[in-house]
Amino acid sequence: MPARRPRRLRQARRPPLTIMQILAWADHEFEQKGRWPRTTDLCLMADGNEKWRNIDSALRIGRRGLPRGGSLARLLAEHRGVRNKSDLPPLSEQQIVRWAKVHYRRRGTWPHANSGPVIDVPGEKWDNIDMSLRDGLRGLPGGDSISRLLARECGCRYRLGLPRITKNQIKAWAKAHFKRTGCWPGCKSGVVIGAPGETWLYLDRFLRNGERGLPGDDSLSRLIGRCFGVRNQTNTPRLTNSRILAWADAHRGRTGRWPVVASGPIVGAPGETWLAVDTALRVGLRGLEGGTSMPRLLAEHRGARNKAETPGAML
Repeated sequence: MPARRPRRLRQARRPPLTIMQILAWADHEFEQKGRWPRTTDLCLMADGNEKWRNIDSALRIGRRGLPRGGSLARLLAEHRGVRNKSDLPPLSEQQIVRWAKVHYRRRGTWPHANSGPVIDVPGEKWDNIDMSLRDGLRGLPGGDSISRLLARECGCRYRLGLPRITKNQIKAWAKAHFKRTGCWPGCKSGVVIGAPGETWLYLDRFLRNGERGLPGDDSLSRLIGRCFGVRNQTNTPRLTNSRILAWADAHRGRTGRWPVVASGPIVGAPGETWLAVDTALRVGLRGLEGGTSMPRLLAEHRGARNKAETPGAML
């Protein structure tokens, strides 16, 4: 068996390469795969004896007739305009602000780290820009973010830099909301009247999580319920059949009729309605078993006529 040639001699027998040949192979890969080749790819589709990592190495070291100091990424960036992640162009705060203003004009909102690609700037993404601002990459000083930058330069609202608020402020806003609308605010009430930038949804979150100087472990509905005696729908008292029957007896004694679902509020039980009681009986809310209704309950315990279950009622 003949002795194996030394490695350097095997490499020397490899044919020389040219820039034009490498670009032709890259174009072929792009046509077949829809993307440009990477050094992690295996053999070339056009030549199974070649590997992209070997071509990249030859470009870097200067082998096989190629000039020294290049790379596959630099070659594709220079001749095909492919974005070279290891050699990105520098950024400036003024440039980022201009892109942000374009985003605002097109979308109606200011960009943030999760806003995706930058409009009309191929290859740029807002999450990468935010990372560059934070870590000081691409010529930026670092220690910054998109939110902070836009708050300084464009007057955007920066959540982490919002002023402290108190429960007394929230109470005053809620009272003003009631005077204007006739109802107390909830999480879905939108913006806070007289407090630009504030929304009831976020105030509820701040109360729950203890943000912006609030102690936490609270909610908008609980705060309004404590301070203004408003019924908190998320913490209604438990019901029993005997309590419902006592309300029904009082209703019949006062009106001469048994209550129906459409009878409205229950006298002597602030915040209760016959519709809510019927729903709790049917669904099984507030400690009730469910599967029944107010007409069935009155028919069973008071002998009231249940029109929905009377024979021939549906005829």
